Amino acid sequence: METLVWILHLLFAVAVIALVLLQHGKGADMGAAFGSGSAGSLFGATGSANFLSRSTAVLATLFFLSSLGLAYFGLQQHKPGSVLERTTVPAQTQPAAPSQVPSQNTGSKAGDIPQ
Repeated sequence: METLVWILHLLFAVAVIALVLLQHGKGADMGAAFGSGSAGSLFGATGSANFLSRSTAVLATLFFLSSLGLAYFGLQQHKPGSVLERTTVPAQTQPAAPSQVPSQNTGSKAGDIPQ
């Protein structure tokens, strides 16, 4: 079921993007007033704007509802506790031991070496 909601969510997102890009901006109204050919379209001069804006609103609502559905599925998989408690810390590796033991005669006095 969650996979179906994911697929629908992505389809709604692409459809909303496409419909928003198809709509005319506010500055396009002046060009339409001088006969840009929108009056002879299938929906008329203002019919296409209403149809596109309504279909965008419907798809945006469906996108919102699918987002809520995905949030519901995400809460069903929620484990109690902090996010930091659920993370795993990688095991720390110890540095390799030196292959040779340093000589005791380094030229320093015994009082210079911190204990």
